[in-house]
Amino acid sequence: MTKAQPPRENPHRIRGPVLMGVVPGQPLAVTHRAAELAYSLDVELFCAYVDASSYPTGEGPDGSVGSRPIDPDGVDDEGDSGSLAIENRLSAVLSPYGISWSYRRMAGDPARALGRLAQKVDASVIVVGTRERGMGHKLEEMLTGSVAVHLAHRQCTPVLVVPLDPHTSGAAE
Repeated sequence: MTKAQPPRENPHRIRGPVLMGVVPGQPLAVTHRAAELAYSLDVELFCAYVDASSYPTGEGPDGSVGSRPIDPDGVDDEGDSGSLAIENRLSAVLSPYGISWSYRRMAGDPARALGRLAQKVDASVIVVGTRERGMGHKLEEMLTGSVAVHLAHRQCTPVLVVPLDPHTSGAAE
């Protein structure tokens, strides 16, 4: 008769948190997918909003990053309230998942900021959504590029891109 062995810790288990890029008005599909992934992996979820209209001014002793607007004349005082709205929406959506999560507001180029944060927290994956369709979004992507593409080419953390408005191929379903 053999004795049952105590369970061993799997050295191949993913332990790093899931990092999700957040934008105002983002469809909930991205948040749900990131939360499901964090829940399944039993890891923390980091939610990060990167304000591209500001630039980082340096890191404080507590790890916080200061920022300044690129165009001080264009400041509309909605930055903090918009960020608070994002955090409140995340709280409402994520509470049923029972996962540990946090929210960070950052500044600068979204792909670079998310890549730096992924490295800092040793993220196992970065979750972002695709851009929505429409001429305005296409023009913006032509000018600034895709955050997902920039992430995939500039750093080594895997990137999960959640389709927000998939194009149907016209094939029979």
